[in-house]
Amino acid sequence: MKRGDAASETARFGSKQVNGEKERMSTPESGATPDRVFRKKKELEIDRLFQALVKLSGSDLHLKVDRPPYVRVKGSLRTLNRGPIDDEEMNRLIFPMMDERNRKIYNDTGGADFAHTCVVDGVTWRFRVNVLTQMGHVGLVARRINNFIPELEKLHIPPVLYELCKFSQGMILLAGVTGSGKSTTIASMLNWINKNYNKHILTLEDPIEFMFTEEKCLINQREIGQDVCDFEVGMKHAVREDPDVMLVGEMRDRETFETAIHAAETGHLVFGTIHASTAPSTIGRILDLFPANMHKAIRGAIAMNMKGIVAQKLLPSILPGVQRVPTCEIMIVNSIIRKLILEGEDEKLGDAIRINAQEGMQDFTMSLKYLVQAKKIDRATAFEVAPNIESLKMALKGIEVKEPGIL
Repeated sequence: MKRGDAASETARFGSKQVNGEKERMSTPESGATPDRVFRKKKELEIDRLFQALVKLSGSDLHLKVDRPPYVRVKGSLRTLNRGPIDDEEMNRLIFPMMDERNRKIYNDTGGADFAHTCVVDGVTWRFRVNVLTQMGHVGLVARRINNFIPELEKLHIPPVLYELCKFSQGMILLAGVTGSGKSTTIASMLNWINKNYNKHILTLEDPIEFMFTEEKCLINQREIGQDVCDFEVGMKHAVREDPDVMLVGEMRDRETFETAIHAAETGHLVFGTIHASTAPSTIGRILDLFPANMHKAIRGAIAMNMKGIVAQKLLPSILPGVQRVPTCEIMIVNSIIRKLILEGEDEKLGDAIRINAQEGMQDFTMSLKYLVQAKKIDRATAFEVAPNIESLKMALKGIEVKEPGIL
């Protein structure tokens, strides 16, 4: 970036709107500490609903006009004990949260994503907020973010994921639908690196979710729209910011994946998320971002740079004090997986995962079998989400189904 461009960016982002109030950012010229560090944030009317969500140990808050507020507790939606929200109250609740940038995004696109914080019993909690429009009315869905980063064992996720964190270069993707726990798993993996290596971790997030506390690593977290104007500019900056590990968020378009895979090719360990239902289907999901004439080259890039793909879903748990646990499909890119990707034999990836279980790989059936036998979920839940009910029945009886002849 040219000096003039950097100056203009500082001018653009020299002030922010936080919860409807302007705050001044620190600049090299002023040497000042940002006002947000010292200023006590004004409590908003909507914070009472966020406080209720936290006290109920809920994961999500839903607001819709003409309905009372909903919270998701243990995976199920329930209403709060109050009347419905009308349009006037909805506007009064939501718009004071939004800064000038997010109001413009909302007005232009009909929706906006941002982070919000509020204090509950002396503890600051963060929420990932989506403001939306439906049938001409304003609405909101917010996800509570844990104010601590749990270890993978506490998340009931196989510790083999720590092995993926030991790579110095490549790409690691977390696949799953919205609300499947991808962000929490990645945060746990990054925090393990933070505790075990002297590296520079750089994140580009929209918005920032988990706040890391530096241990061995130097960590810079940049929020799109607040710290940098957009993802493309943030990635251009990143190559000059000497990162060892990068979090680039969701692979939602061709440009994002191309930029991320290029970072992996040039010696960085890159973490990202993608909306895909299984680890093998993630390959096709990536290819869908590109025209057919590029698929061979993209397969080559994936095969050479992808280190692992983890797909997960959250299920209600029967463990005392645990609301939900993930079922995980883990595909580590070894020579067999690499060969199948290069040759376009994605339909054989599931079998390859099963016959390489000794390397820590597992499919959803293997994961569900473990969760049932470890008494973390009940059998009914396992069969409800099982990709193949007969395979799960056989697995629970101790009958393993493998196809060693697939190659």
